[in-house]
Amino acid sequence: MNREFKLPDVGEGLTEADIVSWRVKPGDVLTVNQVIVEIETAKSLVELPSPYAGTVSRLLVDEGATVDVGTPIISVEVTEAAAAGSVPERPAPSEPAEKETSTRQPVLVGYGVRPGSTTRRPRKAGVTRPGSYPASPSFPAAPPPPGSQPPAAASRPGAVQPSAPAARALAKPPVRRLARDLGVDLSALAGSGPQGSVTREDVRKAAGEPKGRLAEMATRAETIASATAPSPGGQAEERIPVRGVRKHTAAAMVASAFTAPHVTEFLQVDVTETMAAVRRVRDLPEFAGVKVSPLLFVARALLTAVARHPMINSSWDEAAQEIVVKRYVNLGIAVASERGLLVPSVKGAHELSVAGLAGALEQLSVTARAGKATPADLSGGTITITNVGVFGVDAGTPILTPGEAAILAFGAIRDMPWVVDGQLAVRKVTTLSLSFDHRIVDGELGSAVLRDIGWMLEDPIRMLAWS
Repeated sequence: MNREFKLPDVGEGLTEADIVSWRVKPGDVLTVNQVIVEIETAKSLVELPSPYAGTVSRLLVDEGATVDVGTPIISVEVTEAAAAGSVPERPAPSEPAEKETSTRQPVLVGYGVRPGSTTRRPRKAGVTRPGSYPASPSFPAAPPPPGSQPPAAASRPGAVQPSAPAARALAKPPVRRLARDLGVDLSALAGSGPQGSVTREDVRKAAGEPKGRLAEMATRAETIASATAPSPGGQAEERIPVRGVRKHTAAAMVASAFTAPHVTEFLQVDVTETMAAVRRVRDLPEFAGVKVSPLLFVARALLTAVARHPMINSSWDEAAQEIVVKRYVNLGIAVASERGLLVPSVKGAHELSVAGLAGALEQLSVTARAGKATPADLSGGTITITNVGVFGVDAGTPILTPGEAAILAFGAIRDMPWVVDGQLAVRKVTTLSLSFDHRIVDGELGSAVLRDIGWMLEDPIRMLAWS
């Protein structure tokens, strides 16, 4: 019996993924849950296990291809005995939805199914689901069987089933995020994209937002599908397909820049005492085996500033016209990796000791650079630090992580002339840059937060006094 394994929704609400590398080839013998392929989504690298035991017949998609959720990617020849023990296929259309709900098995995909997330919601009329996996938002509703048309649709001659209120608008996650930020109801839009999907331009048009030059550049970047072949005389240009993390980051940064009014303030700080504290802390037994850097003190100072000024750790809810102040801190740390810029976050950073924070920062950085950050690691941040100093840069104007009100840039630490007690001296000096959403944070609050962080780095004892 031949079975096709379709690309599943790995629990991130995404509509597509890139095939990075196959771990099997035609003729290989598979066991259930054996890793068969590594895919790259807009957020992370994910290893997919096989739901079948059998022999690989064909690889249906090449490495490097971008594939929509629900597309068959591998064909497996299974025996009847193995098929009985594999993940069950979708029941026939004539079977009631309740029976499908009771017999469906959870599928081990990527990083697993979250506790409590395996209960299927009642099936909506006219919606089909590919294979044995939860339906992706990218699949349009299919016509209902004869006689099962909803009363509302049946009463309107010529009604189009996919546009019924029960169907979810077809749009990719960056488009949904832009719609949420601009306060646009996707279900009310007629999409102009492939298969009637809603595009960025549909959302901007509905919001009455003009299309700026940067938005045009981002839109064009997202449409690049493949690299061009070199010319006979040599390649004078290189075209790099925009996929995965880079594609997601580009869309998020454009959405952030065109949604939140950015303001950036700068402050030069004498961090001589902080550097001395770093050296002393490294010798403490509590920090044995843990990397201690100035970033640890910057992070601790930011957490203390958030406790003193909670509004800096908030977000803007456009739909509800509310400011959401977070009473917890998931501290995002921008990390440059081979896959592009990643911003994993330390969950519950406000509850960690200094030693615990040091360990969490090191683990998060190593995991992200190795490309092993999970979707959970890369979501849910409330405020971010970007350490541009490691690249030898003094300062910058960082763009907000979407959904956050502030981001702190930490520049290079240099020996510079500084006036101390009326005398010129050589001190360790850095520049801090704080960008913030001016809808939430005014100049007074932004300045107070930046000033407090600077004061704590000038004299780390203030972190103890203000904590």
